[in-house]
Amino acid sequence: MENQKRVKEFAEEFGSENVVVLLGAAEGEAAGLAAETVTAGDPTYAGPLTGVQLGLRVYHACEPQVKEEFDSSVYDEQIGMMEMVLDVDDIVSEMTTIRDQYCKY
Repeated sequence: MENQKRVKEFAEEFGSENVVVLLGAAEGEAAGLAAETVTAGDPTYAGPLTGVQLGLRVYHACEPQVKEEFDSSVYDEQIGMMEMVLDVDDIVSEMTTIRDQYCKY
C-alpha cells in the first residue's frame, strides 16, 4: 500500500508522462499484477490506486530493452544469477500485455 501511495505521489508531482516504474518480481503473474496496478489501477481494490488509471510506463528489470540500459558487468553482478532461474519469457509476455492494454505514454 505504501508503494502505491508513493507511485501516486510521484505521478502527481512529476506528471505521469515523466514516471517509469521498474519492477523486479520473480514471477510473471506478480509482475503483471504490479504493472496493472500502476497502469489501470489496483485490481484488488485495496490500495490508494483503486480506480486510479495512471497509465504509467512500466518495465521489468529482466526485459531486453531495460537490460541493455545497464552496464553489462553491473547487470550480471546484481541480476544475472536471478535471471537464470526466472521464466523471463513469461515475465516479458505479461509485461508486454499490460503495456499494450493500459499504458498511456
